[in-house]
Amino acid sequence: MSAPPTAATEEKLTKKALTADHPTWCPGCGDFAVLAAFYKVLEKLQYPHEKIVCVAGIGCSSRFPYFMNTHGIHFIHGRALPLATGVSLSRPDVHVFVFGGDGDGFSIGGNHLNHAARKNIKMTYVIMDNYVYGLTKKQTSPTSPVGFKSKTDPAGSIDRPINPMKQLLASGATFIARTHAAQVKHMVDTFERAILHDGFSVVECLSECVMFYEGSFDDSTPRKGGVFETIDESQHNVQDDIAAYQLADLPSPGKFGVFYQVQRPTKNALEQQWIEKTQATQNGQSGRDLLRRRLEGMR
Repeated sequence: MSAPPTAATEEKLTKKALTADHPTWCPGCGDFAVLAAFYKVLEKLQYPHEKIVCVAGIGCSSRFPYFMNTHGIHFIHGRALPLATGVSLSRPDVHVFVFGGDGDGFSIGGNHLNHAARKNIKMTYVIMDNYVYGLTKKQTSPTSPVGFKSKTDPAGSIDRPINPMKQLLASGATFIARTHAAQVKHMVDTFERAILHDGFSVVECLSECVMFYEGSFDDSTPRKGGVFETIDESQHNVQDDIAAYQLADLPSPGKFGVFYQVQRPTKNALEQQWIEKTQATQNGQSGRDLLRRRLEGMR
């Protein structure tokens, strides 16, 4: 994302201005903290209010646009990324944020995640992973651990869960990080770094579903006896995909922070170059003029 504006004449963006409605998640849900962290980051970055776009699919976490007083779009299950891609490519002046859960991102929307990553679309995708389908009242998700008992696996899941970090590395995402809803400062810092990255940035945020998978992340929550271990970037080269893959292979709870970050031309920039080159051959006519001429020729 581009750097935030510095004009002193613009009205300061506050949490009050960003808040659209009272969140309706279950009491204790980790998504409350994710929303609060996002408010904090936007207050800090001070992007123009009218230049913020929030896109989401289906699921508990995908209710995000309802609670954000910004441009917001609630799309069909698993299809948030292709819609957000269209917004990002057609409106280079806006900042696009996508929100979803493990089902929306890794199951029905998994294929779209791979393609948005390899194309390096300019946007930030926050995946609130709770290892369970909470909206449909406890079903096994792509990240549910082996042995997890649910309505779809009453005897315990026998399927090996996916590894989000490995999948994102293989797909070509240029910014990959993991954070935790119970670690607000870390979450805020990670979100900010992801947003400022010029390319497709993805943050997996472990967010406990207190109704249908209580205690799922206790092993990474210090106040519950767990260990929250962050990545030491003085020892880890974030541009080394092999090193990132090795970090991703650590047993649960693993480490938190930026696994991988590289700069690569975005599809947005590459398409703009193509558009400008084409316009130069057409006497500098605007895209609208070219489209009008094309439509007239089809009559």
